[in-house]
Parts: sequence; C-alpha cells; structure tokens
Amino acid sequence: MFNSLNASASALTAQRLRMDVVSSNIANAQTTRGKLVNGKWEPYRRKMVVMEPNGKSFNQVLQGAMVKQSNNNLQGVKVTGIISDSTPFNRVYDPSNPDADESGYVMMPNVDISKEMVDLLSASRAYEENVTAFNTGKSMVLKALEIGR
Repeated sequence: MFNSLNASASALTAQRLRMDVVSSNIANAQTTRGKLVNGKWEPYRRKMVVMEPNGKSFNQVLQGAMVKQSNNNLQGVKVTGIISDSTPFNRVYDPSNPDADESGYVMMPNVDISKEMVDLLSASRAYEENVTAFNTGKSMVLKALEIGR
C-alpha cells in the first residue's frame, strides 16, 4: 500500500539533491580557484548527480507486469554518487586576471549556465511531479482507510 509513497519520497530526495548540485554549479560558474592540485589552482569542475533504480529496474518491473507477477514492488530511486564532469575547462583571454598564464589566458570552469538552467528546470519539474504523485498516493491511502470504518 505504501510502495507508491516510498517511490515518490525517494525521488523527491534525489531531485532535491540534484537541484542543490545544479545550484552549486551555477554559484561556482566563475570560480577559477576551485581545487588545489599539485600546488596549482584548478578551476571548479562541474558536478553531476548519478541515480539508479533502487531495487528492480524499469525493464524488470515492466516484464513482471506483462506476465502479471504480483510482487512488483516499486522501490524508487537512489543516488549512487556525485561525479565530476570531465569536459575540458574553458580558456578565456583576460590578461588582467591574477590567474592568467603567460599568454594572458585564464582557465575557467566547465560550467555552461544555459545547460545548468535546463537541468534545474528539469529537476524542479520532476520534483513537482513527484509531489503530485505522493499527494495522490496519500489521498488513496486515506480513502482506503475511510472505507474500512
């Protein structure tokens, strides 16, 4: 009875973390001194959230539904990690910057604000959809309890 609530709750937690990571990326879009590596500053590197099914995969649940198995417990999603984006840093010509090299170029973070805004919008919409699903599941549970009276 509570499987749908648990699935929605896990998705809410995962999407909230995703929004936090995207916000961090946007906040550090101009950070040229993100990490000290071998005595030299490296720009901030974009982070991404990795999620996977918690329990059965979508394909396993679908196959079980097609053969009408009754033990298709949906268990939601889990965050398996936060990884760094391996795309190269952006080189920007700014000889007045204290982090500029001998040629006047500064290594800037690999954060693309438009991509981050799309990710933020996607995570926000997924969060809203899971709130709706959670509330629908909650109202069904409450109606089932009313029937039992």
